[in-house]
Amino acid sequence: MAITKKATKPVGKKNALKKNKKRSFTFHVECKNPVEDGILKVASFEKFLSEHVKFNGKVGNLAAGGIKIEGDKSKITVTSDKEFSKRYLKYLTKKYLKKNSLRDWLRVVSSAKDTYELRYFQINQEDEASDNEA
Repeated sequence: MAITKKATKPVGKKNALKKNKKRSFTFHVECKNPVEDGILKVASFEKFLSEHVKFNGKVGNLAAGGIKIEGDKSKITVTSDKEFSKRYLKYLTKKYLKKNSLRDWLRVVSSAKDTYELRYFQINQEDEASDNEA
């Protein structure tokens, strides 16, 4: 008298959400300090990104990937319906900085899970002050 059980997968909310969930990717690039100092223009950076972003191996294929690039006063927002890499956004940002000869003064730092920030390199002024005193 052996009782056999059927192996069934539990059908819960978690499994149901995985199937129906459509993921959207949103990333930001904070350019507050360089924009305030007048070194960087958000409009030209936005134009550069829209001209250089690739989707399915083609440049300028933004509509097919559902990629939107929007610029505010000091922030660029990239939204995509399909898979989009944060690392690719960093690569393009560094490429833009190099093209405009800003790579020597600015670096791209991740400040949050979905945000990059443009920061100035730290220059040690204490070393210069101690050299002048000696």
